Amino acid sequence: MALAGDIVASYRRPGHVLRRRMGAPDRAEGRALVTCMLACGLIFVAQWPRLSRESYLTGQDLNMLLGGALLGWIFIAPLILYAVAGLSHAVVRRLGGRASYTEARMALFWALLAATPLWLLWGLLAGFSGPGPALDAVGIAALLAFVLIWAMGLRHVERGEERA
Repeated sequence: MALAGDIVASYRRPGHVLRRRMGAPDRAEGRALVTCMLACGLIFVAQWPRLSRESYLTGQDLNMLLGGALLGWIFIAPLILYAVAGLSHAVVRRLGGRASYTEARMALFWALLAATPLWLLWGLLAGFSGPGPALDAVGIAALLAFVLIWAMGLRHVERGEERA
């Protein structure tokens, strides 16, 4: 299934979509890395309208703002995400989880990628309308979507449901 279709399906059945996206075990690590980098790249792109607005309003150099966001989302965020995935897997493993580290990592990365449409909307609102209740509502919705898809996907893989 196409990526966009899987993202939409993740809001209904995140565990099943996650299992399908992982595919063959011999390619799971590569898929996890690509998923992480794609999600971080899209969230970086989502920052552009907000940073453009900030640059215009404050007089700061847009290239410097974009460079900082690039460093944060493309180079630092994946490292933090790998650490968070490892920590969450270790905690769930102590509670009886049965997934591999790669499966637990993919649950986190897929949840982030599935929430990117909301992050892109958040970026547009931040750029065009600025702070306000609409921006807050979309930000909360993006965070909730990420956390819920991650929790349900992690539960799905840690229980070993539909394992090939």
